[in-house]
Amino acid sequence: MSEHPLTPPAEAKERLRRQALTRRAALTGVDRAEASLKLADFATDLELPAAVAVAGFWPIRDEIDPRPLLVKLRDMGHPLCLPAVIHPTLIFRSFGRDTKFVPGGFGTMAPCPDAEELRPDVLLMPLAAFDSRGNRIGYGKGHYDRAIAVLEKEAPVVCIGLAFDVQEVGEVPAEAHDRRLDALLTPTGLRRF
Repeated sequence: MSEHPLTPPAEAKERLRRQALTRRAALTGVDRAEASLKLADFATDLELPAAVAVAGFWPIRDEIDPRPLLVKLRDMGHPLCLPAVIHPTLIFRSFGRDTKFVPGGFGTMAPCPDAEELRPDVLLMPLAAFDSRGNRIGYGKGHYDRAIAVLEKEAPVVCIGLAFDVQEVGEVPAEAHDRRLDALLTPTGLRRF
């Protein structure tokens, strides 16, 4: 028995997380690659104001790969950045074609520490599961929750989840500290909340 038993909402989130990640893992490599490329087709649907800074993420395990979408957004004039884990939160470092990358923790890559820090206006976020109301389940570490809280002390940030359609669940048991997504992009299109 663990020292800190999970609360009912946390227990439900963990169950939904496992189910959604199992479905995601069952996708073939070809299906994941095709779906990742498809995201770029919806870049203009995001309707981002000109030149706003966009934070992406480096995909791990069998996550949807945002890099084709990021290339399209860069070509549209958006400065890009990626998260780096600096406990207890995330910072965001600028990157471009010639950026050198270093291991960023959790199997990700991040721009090297001498890359310029950049405050994103838009977060493209990985997730384990989502529901039709824009609630998301992350991986349980709270990095994005803390980063959003820090960023929003300065100015609003638009949060857009990126996922495969198979990651949708009936209902995420949202808690007071959970930040609902503004939008979600899957290979079948953009949903706004």
